[in-house]
Amino acid sequence: MSYWLLLCCSVVIFFVLYAVQPLLALFSEQYNVSPATAGSLMTLTMLPLAIAPLLYGVLLNRRNLYKVLQWIMVILALSNALIPFTEQFWQLQTLRLIQGIALPAALTAMTASIALRYKDTDISSKMSGYIGSTIAGGFLGRALAAAFSEYINWQSFFWFNSALLIFLALLIRAKKSPIRQAHSPLRGNLKALANARIMSLYAAVFCMFFCFAALLNYLPFILRSTYAMTSTKNIGLVYSGYLLGALATLLTPYLHKRCNNLFSFLGAMFVFYTVTIAMMYWQQFELFLMAFTCFCASMFIIHATAAPLVNKLSSASASLTNGVYVSFYYCGGALGSFLPGLLYQAYGERAFLTCLAFVCLVGYVFIVVPERLARSRTKG
Repeated sequence: MSYWLLLCCSVVIFFVLYAVQPLLALFSEQYNVSPATAGSLMTLTMLPLAIAPLLYGVLLNRRNLYKVLQWIMVILALSNALIPFTEQFWQLQTLRLIQGIALPAALTAMTASIALRYKDTDISSKMSGYIGSTIAGGFLGRALAAAFSEYINWQSFFWFNSALLIFLALLIRAKKSPIRQAHSPLRGNLKALANARIMSLYAAVFCMFFCFAALLNYLPFILRSTYAMTSTKNIGLVYSGYLLGALATLLTPYLHKRCNNLFSFLGAMFVFYTVTIAMMYWQQFELFLMAFTCFCASMFIIHATAAPLVNKLSSASASLTNGVYVSFYYCGGALGSFLPGLLYQAYGERAFLTCLAFVCLVGYVFIVVPERLARSRTKG
């Protein structure tokens, strides 16, 4: 399986995760459910992403990862093709839950296969490319689903997505290029991950995506209440900062070469991440737009740095290492999409931003403190 085929698979798999989001209002009307109930279609898919990768990291330890990816894509295609035929909302919820259970296996298989195939300097550039593909998949999944719904019908996009999944799954040559990981006891794998630097990276990634998920979830509310922006077109323009983040990941390997210590680089990026949040306090739209774009770019650079770095540091199996990474990542997203919203509702935008800045600084501490302790021990 070529690297470029893996990236194409990643893009189409992320269509499955995010395509429902712009259609929630339509589903609310069609199935006669409340907006909050319609929103459960995202919740049911996101929650397993915070839990299941831990299990999949163990189960995939001795599996052909390409074969796993192939079968998961078939499952996603079949569940997607059934969505237009659902007559009751609970049927739609069931299919989304099935997709939520399947998606972590695909994400873990893709990241673990990259970690196994590429080492040292190659892994940074390859992982950055993969992260860029997930960004493209998230954006295009939303945009295409909305476009199909507007100009054809919403059902056609799900069939289109299913056809793409089946087509790409058939291109995977799992038997010709098997990827099997060396067997090692679970206890040994877990002990290898119980390392201060590795766990601090996981914790920092949790903080990173907590902030990102929170701001993107409540961005439309902020734009409407603070900047009186009611035009969907203008709100969509603000989200273009998300796409610029994909371009930032392409710069990550270059930035790594210019930096002697990746932990110091990550610490600096967390500081910049915090600064972008602080810039939003001034409530000037031009400044907010610039800060949001830099916020997205810094998040993706942190993600594109931490993912390969944890694979370099870990002696545990690639599937378990990346499974735990995905769990911390989406656990941060699941909590970030809910908890800061309580502050926003009760105390307003600045309390919300203060919470994000604080969590971001906690992420900085998780990066800097273990690294300084390791240096002091080395000198001692």
